[in-house]
Amino acid sequence: MTFDAPSLADLTTLRVGGSPDRYVETATEAELVDAVRSADEVGEPVLVVGGGSNLLVADEGFAGVVVRDTRRGARVESEDSCGGASVTAPAGHGWDALVRQAVESDWVGIEALSGIPGTLGAAPVQNIGAYGQEIAGVVSSVRVWDRHEKRARMLAAGELGFGYRSSRLKDSMYDAADDGPWYPTPRFVVLEVSLQMRLGSLSAPVAYPELARTLGVAVGERAPSVDVREAVLALRGGKGMLLDDPAQPDHDRWSAGSFFTNPIVRASDASRLPADAPQFPVRTSRPAATTGPSLGEVDPEVVKTSAAWLIDHAGFSKGYGVYGDASLARLSTKHTLALTNRGGASASDLLTLARTVRDGVLDAYGIELVPEPVLVGVAL
Repeated sequence: MTFDAPSLADLTTLRVGGSPDRYVETATEAELVDAVRSADEVGEPVLVVGGGSNLLVADEGFAGVVVRDTRRGARVESEDSCGGASVTAPAGHGWDALVRQAVESDWVGIEALSGIPGTLGAAPVQNIGAYGQEIAGVVSSVRVWDRHEKRARMLAAGELGFGYRSSRLKDSMYDAADDGPWYPTPRFVVLEVSLQMRLGSLSAPVAYPELARTLGVAVGERAPSVDVREAVLALRGGKGMLLDDPAQPDHDRWSAGSFFTNPIVRASDASRLPADAPQFPVRTSRPAATTGPSLGEVDPEVVKTSAAWLIDHAGFSKGYGVYGDASLARLSTKHTLALTNRGGASASDLLTLARTVRDGVLDAYGIELVPEPVLVGVAL
């Protein structure tokens, strides 16, 4: 259904961005497919929006159609002690609503992903991850609309090319091999996602040291999933990494979450990092023996370091703004990895801050930070 076009500031958690040329809300899969297909047929740019938590859109808006999937409702395909829980939900389903349902239903493998804003459709595109888990560990398949072949397709987990904050779906936005670029919405538009999860009241092995300390367990041990969810929500809340509560506005939550991905460098180049810089093992996304990727095999050729540490030690502390206290865009006062809108910021303000931080880290450490949100109509 076509509506008067709202501002993208009203549809994104950064609360910036102008209006699109056209805006459509879809309540069925057929409507979603038709909106994308009809736009492609006339060469109209398409931006499919879920929760808007991973977008930075230009102040001028979007010269095309914004399509918002409003479908909700997870369905349990099967649930037994042998096969676990097989669950499918439409792309528009809220991500944290699914995590909450999983914990309440004793489905194991996404409890550490509690509190991540956004919808299910975006989750496999970005291969969302936090606190030692990634969605790659539980995805069994993704049904997509293939904009190039003009047909619905089922992509199995092995076809999705999951990596750190990446997938074949995301790569299709940029890769000429996928007949792209299809930017800013991938060639493969997610229709629904199927997950396979183990049954049990105890979590997957806890792999993240901060979470393990909070729970009072050792890394590799399990904890009640309900406790893991509560601990993760508390940790994310302390870092301003939850959706804002309109009743108690918090500008530290007017963000896109982590603005930069944690850099992954070759192990042979790790000597470029300061001696006290964090170094974490990089593990395979889909291990053979667990529902979550937390304890997959370590890749000895690469290491991951902390973007937040690099930002802080390059001289950009919590609350930093290019123009001091007058800055409308500043680093979060709770976590240096989040760029925040302090009220009235523009996309241009946020880009100025992002460039300043990126360039400062590059000058200090020779590492170029890569933005995690999709940049629409703008570039660093």
